[in-house]
Formats: sequence, C-alpha cells, structure tokens
Amino acid sequence: MKAKLLAVVLAAALCAACTSDPGDDGQGAPPGGKVELSFWSWAPNIDKTVDAWNAGHPDIHVTLSKQAGGGDIVTKLLTAAKAGNPPDLAQVEYQSLPTLVSNDVLADIAREAAPVKDKFADGVWQQVTLGTDAVYAIPQDSGPMMLYYRTDEFARLGLSVPKTWDEFARTARAVRQKAPKKYLTTFSANDPGWFTGLAQQAGAAWWGIDGETWKVSVNDAATRKVADYWGGLVAEGAVDKQPMYTPAWNKALNDGTLIAWPSAIWAPGVLAGNAPATKGKWAMAPMPQWTAGENRTGSWGGSSTGVTAASKNKAAAVKFAAWMNADPAATDLLISQSAIYPAARAAQSSPLLAQPPAFFAGQKDFYPSAKAIAETASGFVWGPNVNVAYDTYKDAFGKAITGRTPFAGAVDTMQAATVADMQKNGFKVAS
Repeated sequence: MKAKLLAVVLAAALCAACTSDPGDDGQGAPPGGKVELSFWSWAPNIDKTVDAWNAGHPDIHVTLSKQAGGGDIVTKLLTAAKAGNPPDLAQVEYQSLPTLVSNDVLADIAREAAPVKDKFADGVWQQVTLGTDAVYAIPQDSGPMMLYYRTDEFARLGLSVPKTWDEFARTARAVRQKAPKKYLTTFSANDPGWFTGLAQQAGAAWWGIDGETWKVSVNDAATRKVADYWGGLVAEGAVDKQPMYTPAWNKALNDGTLIAWPSAIWAPGVLAGNAPATKGKWAMAPMPQWTAGENRTGSWGGSSTGVTAASKNKAAAVKFAAWMNADPAATDLLISQSAIYPAARAAQSSPLLAQPPAFFAGQKDFYPSAKAIAETASGFVWGPNVNVAYDTYKDAFGKAITGRTPFAGAVDTMQAATVADMQKNGFKVAS
C-alpha cells in the first residue's frame, strides 16, 4: 500500500524507536478497565474542552499538559519519543506533521479516523494525509485566507474591492497616485507562511511523494508566478516592502498608511490588538483570483491533533481527538473558550459564529462568508523540512528586497536549499 511505502520513505531520517509492546494492538484497556491518555496542547483554555470530555467519558480519562506552540512542541515531541515517553496525543501544526512522521512519532490512524473524514473540507483533510492513503492527525482549526480592507479609505479614494490579482495591482497603483503617503498593502519577507498560502491559492505543489521518492518543486510555475507578481509590485513601488508584525507595521495599520491585508480567518484578532483605532472600519472579502470567475484560496496557519506511534491506547486516543474536533459540543467549546476557528464544516455554522467578530460588527455575513471561503481552500502536501524552506525564504527574499533582484531567484534558492537538506538527511528526491 502507498501508506506503507510512505512509512519506509519517511524512516530515511534518523527514527525514534517505537516503544509499544510487540503484542499491543493499540485498542486500549481490557473490558471494564479505565484508559488513561496524556495530551499536549498550547491552545488557550483547552482545559475546558478536556474537562468536558472527562465528565462525559469516565472510561477514558485525558490528562492535559500545556505546552509552548510552534517549533517548541515539535522539538519536545521528538525528544520525548526518542526517550520512550511521548504523550498519547499532541496538537501539531499542519506543516510540522511530516517532521514528526519521518521520525516515527505519529501513528497512521486512517482506519480509526475514517468515520470523520467527511466532516472536513477536502483541502483541509489532505493536509493530514501527506498526499497518501495514511492519516496522521485529525484537523482542529484552519486558516483560510481572505482579503481585509479599510472600507472608509476605499470609499474616500473611490476604490472598488479587487476581485482578481490584476485588479489588485491596478488598485495598488491607484492608491499611490491618489494618496502618495499610503499603500494598499505590504509584501513581507519575514512571513513564509503568508507567502505559502498565496502560492497554494495559485496551485503550487511544493512537495509530493510517489512510492519511495519525494518530488520537490518549491520553484514550480505557480510559485514563480506569485513571486514575479509581488516582486513587480515591490519594484515599482506600488506596494510597501516592510515586514509584518513590527511596531512600524502596527502603526501603519492603525494610522491608515496600509489599507488592506491579504490574511487569514484569525486576522480580526490581530487587527483588534495591533490597530485598535480602526475598529469598525474594516471589511472582509474573498481573496482576489488569478483568473476571473475562479473560486480558490490558500491557507495560512491551522493545527491538528495527532496520535503518537508509542501510544498503547490508539483507538481511545482517536476517539477523543475525533470528538474534540468534530463533535458540536466540543467544537463550541473550542470556539468560545479557545478562540479557534474550527476545521469541521458543521462547526463553522455554529450559533456561536452567528455574529461577526466585534472588530467587524458591521459585516453581518462575516462568518457565513468565511465558511464559504474555507470550502475553497486548496489542498497542500507538506514536506519533512518545512523549517528549512521557511528559513531560506526569510533570507532569500530579504536579500532580494534589499538587493532589488527578481523574486524568482529567491524561490530558486528555496528550492536548492530544500532539496539539499532532504538529500543530506537520506531522503530520495527525484531529479
């Protein structure tokens, strides 16, 4: 099976030994026994969801251990797996799944997870399969991208919301002509996740696996199109080139120097915290499309719940993960207590999302529109060294901006660095 071949391929990296007993089938405690599960997560107030599970499932008890997110939890999971004491479950960002799979940290839960597959959009589900028949986690939250813009500034400058990227470029130029101190938006060399989402929307496929061979195409035609597009806008001064998430960026959002932001579903929280003076002045629309009439977006962010290969209670662990991320009572807790935009389709229509975020109080259709956009998210296969591609992005695009060189060269640099690192770590990569 393709999934079995994937296990062989991903094991090319130095693998942590699985600590399950040879005779363990992962089905949990004997009849009448109580299963104890350990769970690592960084989501705020996730303990409320765990408490609700424990109250309703006395036969399967989950103990939560709060962790730092991002790369920190990945490093800790790798260390714990090598030492033979990983948790039963862990919250994992989508782009980190291949690293953990390649080190035998996560189990293939395809059989146990099959009943909940249809509860998630295809593009989201693909991110937990690595493009194979295997399933390595249950999706928890998603980050569909959309366009945020200042309604007051658009009205004052006589601008229409761009529906295509060609229109977006014309709008960017119009802003510079009508208000030379303003920019439509900025291109950030510090945010590879943002750029990856833009590339996904264009149809990029950076990694793929066929049998025992990885295909790496970080500089594919779709990605080069995106890079050339933004590089051209930066070169002509149509958009700004300052990085996001800096005091200067916050100020530019707050004072109206920047009047639009291609971002993700979680952007309202960022705007509320970083540009409080603009409350009520923003609206959300679908991302501009590369071809008029298309309906596609990319993703920026999101996480899943994985079950570790060493867990002696895999079936029970999947039962908890599926409940937490697909059961209405659980997903309502994720929304209300953890401020998570759930990946499950039905949860995106929760009564808790009937009203827009407070920062967007005037846009009553915010969440219904977001749900429709989420359905159009492109699928994407992550590779085992996303960290290398991302680190190279920051360096290569930073140099392209300061050196005023074409952005296509930066994606070529990302491609070369990603392939070299995979080959160095023993992965078979197609030429």
